[in-house]
This record gives sequence, structure tokens and C-alpha cells, in this order.
Amino acid sequence: MAEAILTRLLASQLYPPNTLLVSEPQTPRRDFLAQTYGVRVTHSNQDTLEATEALLLAIKPQILDQVISQLRLDGVENYPLILSILAGIPLTRLETAFPHFPVIRVMPNTPATVGQGMTAIAAGTQVQTSHLALATSIFGAVGEVVEVPEPLMDGVTGLSGSGPAFVALMIEALSDGGVASGLPRAIATKLAIQTVLGTATLIKETGLHPGQLKDNVTSPGGTTIAGVAKLEEKGFRSAVIEAVKSAYRRSQDLGK
Repeated sequence: MAEAILTRLLASQLYPPNTLLVSEPQTPRRDFLAQTYGVRVTHSNQDTLEATEALLLAIKPQILDQVISQLRLDGVENYPLILSILAGIPLTRLETAFPHFPVIRVMPNTPATVGQGMTAIAAGTQVQTSHLALATSIFGAVGEVVEVPEPLMDGVTGLSGSGPAFVALMIEALSDGGVASGLPRAIATKLAIQTVLGTATLIKETGLHPGQLKDNVTSPGGTTIAGVAKLEEKGFRSAVIEAVKSAYRRSQDLGK
């Protein structure tokens, strides 16, 4: 995700490469980032804390305490904006780790790689309007941005954070269904991808309720209603709802 955000920031020309500093512990990875993107690199997290207006935390939630323990916060003169994409880690924990720093909790998703991401942000107690504008600008480079109250962030994680995996499973299942119906795999996959993409675009651009679109393409006694009936029989909607709820609960667990 960090590399996806990096590539979109560069592609949008929001930041020149020499203004971006990436901390990476592995030498081969540092060399790759410097050579591929022209950004500055360091092995020291402290360097990024002292030379930035915004610091993006893009690490595994499980190693947050380890990373924080290696930072020296007392000598920092200007408090940069802390942007955390750590799943499940609440603002209270982040603000305890970074006292006096403005902190924004962020949940992007993987379509950010192609500039079609969906990012939710929740502001901490020290955040000013200028900080929100900066965060919106940064994540606007990877897609759309919405501000939500922090209690909703675990729900965001379950839906849009984990959702790309659920959609990918649906595309794969549609493709499998096409193959089972006699279509070559390549054609079935192309049909499935464009069907999902086109449907999402149609709903977004027209403002149609998904249920209305479903009704529009469901003729009495036709093929679509036969398929919809089978989905209902197999509990498709219930399974998707439960998948989002399970991801939501896991996000809550990670924050404990």
C-alpha cells in the first residue's frame, strides 16, 4: 500500500521525487525504491520524523510498539502530521504514542494502486483544518476521500478496506461460471471484469440505487431473475454481509 501511494503521488506530480523520504530497513529494497522512483531513502525512521510535514505510518499493526520505541520524540521541534494506515489501531493509541502530534487515522484500499482507491480519514484531537486539507490532498491522489467519525473506521475497514478481496472473489466466481457454461477462460474473465467495472461505473454516474439497477435488468420469467433466485437460495447477500461484519470484528480485535 505504501508503494501504491508513493507511485500515485509521483504520477500526479503532487510531490517531486526529491521531496519524498522513505524509511526502509532492507538495503535491497531501499536501492530499488531509490533507483525506480528517484526518491530519497533512509534506514532510520527518526530521519523521516525530523524532516517532513507529514509522516505516513505504513507498517504492520503488530510492530507499532517496536517502531515507536526506536523513535526519539522529545527533540522534535515541528510536529509533522502523522498519517496512520494501520488497520484497527485507534486514535487514542496513536495519540498516546505521538503526544502533541496531529494524528489522522486513514483506511485506504488496494485500488489506490491505479488511482481508483477509496480512502476514509478520521481526525485526532490536535488536527487543524490545514492538516485535513493536506491529508485529503495526499489521498486524493489515489482516489476518493471521505471523512468519517473514528467509531466508523472499523466498519470502513470491513467494507472498503477488505472489500476488494470480496469483489475479486466475485469476479473469479463469475469467470468460473462462464467457464462452466462453455466459455474460454480468457473470454470469461474479460466479460466478468468489464461487467463488474461497468456496473459500478453506471451506478456511480447515474446515482441509481443498486436495487433499482437490478430490477431494470430483471425481466419477468427471464434469465436474470433465474440467476438472482439461485443467488438468494444460496445466501449470496447474507454471505457478503457476514464477510464485511467478520472483517469489521477483526479490525476491532487488532485495536485491542
